[in-house]
Amino acid sequence: MSTTDPNAQFEQIVLPHLDAAYNLARWLSGNDHDAEDIAQEASLRAFRFLGGFRGANSRSWVLTIVRNTAFTWLKQNRAQSFVSMSDCKLEEIEDTSPVSNPGHTHQVDGDVLRHALASLPVEFREVLVLRELEGLSYKEIADLADAPIGTVMSRLARARKLLQEYLNRKGAQ
Repeated sequence: MSTTDPNAQFEQIVLPHLDAAYNLARWLSGNDHDAEDIAQEASLRAFRFLGGFRGANSRSWVLTIVRNTAFTWLKQNRAQSFVSMSDCKLEEIEDTSPVSNPGHTHQVDGDVLRHALASLPVEFREVLVLRELEGLSYKEIADLADAPIGTVMSRLARARKLLQEYLNRKGAQ
């Protein structure tokens, strides 16, 4: 397989990450149909910009393209519902959840958990999906989101708190 063949490069760099790409697009967009459009557009962009890939982490590179494509799509198609929260606004969210028992695990209904995750602001949903579902490190998420690692950690902590509060309200604990 020639490294100058764009099709071979695409198969090697992008194809292994299509499931993760769709998963991220699905959680950012909120539905299957839009996720398919976003993942397809992101795949086309990845193919078009294969020359820009410098051999680093291909998964992060692909997911960065998906993220950027999703946010562009959301701004164009759902501008009225797309809300970007500044770090100032994020700091206004207080930790009102009860102290949890660290050794105690809870069974949560899958539908309740999906609804809880979908109810989060997109910035929080994004970091939770990338960290908990896709297994990216804080550094990878920071690079992907072009945000300081502290912001990623802060968003992740707040996302977990909001998720916990939602689950507590729904009696899932």
